Amino acid sequence: MSLNIETKQAAVAEIVAAIANAQTMVIAEYRGISVASMTELRANARKAGVYLHVLKNTLARRAVEGTSFAGLADQMVGPLVYAVSEDPVAAAKVLHQFSKKDEKIVLKAGSYNGDLLDVAQVAELASIPSRDELLAKLLGIMQAPVSGFARALAALAEKKAGEEAA
Repeated sequence: MSLNIETKQAAVAEIVAAIANAQTMVIAEYRGISVASMTELRANARKAGVYLHVLKNTLARRAVEGTSFAGLADQMVGPLVYAVSEDPVAAAKVLHQFSKKDEKIVLKAGSYNGDLLDVAQVAELASIPSRDELLAKLLGIMQAPVSGFARALAALAEKKAGEEAA
């Protein structure tokens, strides 16, 4: 289906807006994927805050010109799904995890902070805990001494109450 020039310009503008604040872009081939699987992938991406779309490669190339994702232009061949996120690991994590579940999603390349990533590097990026996971771990570490102190005080108070009752 051919798009007219206004539609193409609007599509490029939408893509540019989506990647304006993004840190990571990952592309994957989706040849032969079922509609149900693609719907599930889109739902997973939406939950993770990832912009995930199937785009015309020529429009995607135009949108990434002059951005930190320009290095991916050579990889934009074939039926591709584009995942873009502000979180450095979210896009890689969503596509990598789904590619383990459905072998029809094949990671091709990625870009993080202006650096081109191959498939192995995208997998490494996906294995890094997300910002929220790291913050939760940090909070747990910070709360451990305080909660230990509170348990010790409660045990001491219990012991004193037991001595006074006896």
